[in-house]
Amino acid sequence: MKTLIYAHRGASKLAPENTMPAFELARAAGAEGIETDVQLTKDQIPVLIHDENLRRTTNGTGFVQDYTYAQLRLLDAGSWFSPKFSDTYIVTLDEFLRWFHEQPMFLNIELKTNVIEYKNIERIVYESLKRYHVLERSVISSFNSDSLVRMKSINPSVQTAFLTSTNMRSLPQYAKSLDCNALHVKHRLLDKKLMKRCHKQELELRIYTVNRPAMMKKCYQLGVNGIFTDVPHQAIEYRDLWKKRRKG
Repeated sequence: MKTLIYAHRGASKLAPENTMPAFELARAAGAEGIETDVQLTKDQIPVLIHDENLRRTTNGTGFVQDYTYAQLRLLDAGSWFSPKFSDTYIVTLDEFLRWFHEQPMFLNIELKTNVIEYKNIERIVYESLKRYHVLERSVISSFNSDSLVRMKSINPSVQTAFLTSTNMRSLPQYAKSLDCNALHVKHRLLDKKLMKRCHKQELELRIYTVNRPAMMKKCYQLGVNGIFTDVPHQAIEYRDLWKKRRKG
């Protein structure tokens, strides 16, 4: 089974995370999927940014939820990474999907509801995915199990994944109890036992954030369904190399 490579917040080692340059570089590198994060603005616009607070990845301060999108659009979301990205801005989910729906890729959207439970974010994201006809190749993940349950209540056929870095007992069983289709775990939790348990529960298993060659190799050897990586170009290179060595 081929392990699919998802660009974590885009090709985020090459361009500012969760921005169009990072997504475009991921596509150019040949990544099979893109992973991104969604928060809601004050006027209920879904935007792609990992942190609830603006300070790390923009020249703004305060919380995303306290700004309208018109206000956020004026912020510089690229200079923190490199001066050449000074004209980069926070992108809306709809703007991203206008680009993405024409790309032959899969999508993982993480609902950032583990710190702030944005009201109606599940419905808002669902309607956007439906509008751009990308539901069938999208997975919705979250650390917040309530968010996943709400998404399934909107449409039971939506693909969902429980996201965790905690080694809970019976993790696959717990994900299955939420009616999830997949389990997304931190790389240090990966072992053969977890793989077997996921297979038993008929869950797909994807691993984050895989940037080191040794961990990439482990993921490929065990046959996980996907990895999330900041360096998709390198992950593809190592996957091809591993395949050649295995055949040889």
